[in-house]
Amino acid sequence: MTYPSPSRETLLGRRVAVLDKGWIELQDLMGDDLAIVNAARVSFLGESKGTERDRKLLLYLVQHRHTTPFEMVEFKFRVKCPIIVARQWMRHRTFSYNELSRRYTEEDIEFYVPSVWRLQATDNKQASAGELDAAEAAQLTAALQSHSEQAFALYNRALESGVAREMARMFLPHNLYTQFIAKVDAHNLMHFLRLRMAPDAQYEIRQYAWAIYEHFVKPALPWTAEAFEKFILPTLGPLQT
Repeated sequence: MTYPSPSRETLLGRRVAVLDKGWIELQDLMGDDLAIVNAARVSFLGESKGTERDRKLLLYLVQHRHTTPFEMVEFKFRVKCPIIVARQWMRHRTFSYNELSRRYTEEDIEFYVPSVWRLQATDNKQASAGELDAAEAAQLTAALQSHSEQAFALYNRALESGVAREMARMFLPHNLYTQFIAKVDAHNLMHFLRLRMAPDAQYEIRQYAWAIYEHFVKPALPWTAEAFEKFILPTLGPLQT
């Protein structure tokens, strides 16, 4: 019996670029759509009943929020993102995390520089709307680049003076890139995506959420993605990547 998901091996190690220097990589994957269906049917000692009936059951589960069977599938990612993204991401405590520590290494220091400067939304304290004038934006971009370079120079100066890495890192700003490994089940991943793909989510984390969905969730769990697009995405309002 053939199911529409690709083999696990075709997805493992896939790395997708995000923002200017970031990326997300799938390190491990356990389970598929059929694992979700079988977990649902075990409640009454049932098993697969064929491709179409299994697909309909999975769509029913998402539509009616029967989400426990989706916990049978797990994803493990390695992420490179700016600290401003990582701190938002880690508010999702249903993930398991382990993050790079600047107490231990001064390698691979890079800084995020946005392609546009967004304006503060007038109707939402935590959102942006519109873009800054191009000429003024160019000046801010140059200033941010200069600020990042100066911060990096001060960081290196502290290290060269013998200051411990755990203190020298205080010179590094929030546009610094970090890396972490994150593991999550499909149920909680869909909750993350529902919040972070939404149009009112911050642009930067929205790019990571869409990358996860398009490059990993859709190919690994095509029935789940179909249900997600049918029953969850329409509730978010007008979407943009």
